[in-house]
Amino acid sequence: MFAPVNDAFAALPEGTVETLLMPENKAMLQKVLTAHVVAGDWSAADIIAAARASKDGFYHFNAVSGDALSAQVKGNSVYILDESGNAARVTVADVDQSNGVIHVINAVLVPK
Repeated sequence: MFAPVNDAFAALPEGTVETLLMPENKAMLQKVLTAHVVAGDWSAADIIAAARASKDGFYHFNAVSGDALSAQVKGNSVYILDESGNAARVTVADVDQSNGVIHVINAVLVPK
């Protein structure tokens, strides 16, 4: 799972969070949240190895929402890109939880 920091939500266009939290937008909120969840336990080392082993330098995978995500390694940082090309840098990796691994990111991934 990729968990955006609070500042990432604050950086969204004005009114976005409030709109997502409206009862009539429950499906949209669910889509945004599940765009940050992937199946399996992926460590940062696993993601880095997969990206470096690929021919194009990106590891391509799908979020639970069905949206395509890509991981790219730049220097010592891992970036997760959404379908719109928005990039989120992993700021804290491998936070083990009972139900999976969390990677903290500095931006919100936006589903299509």
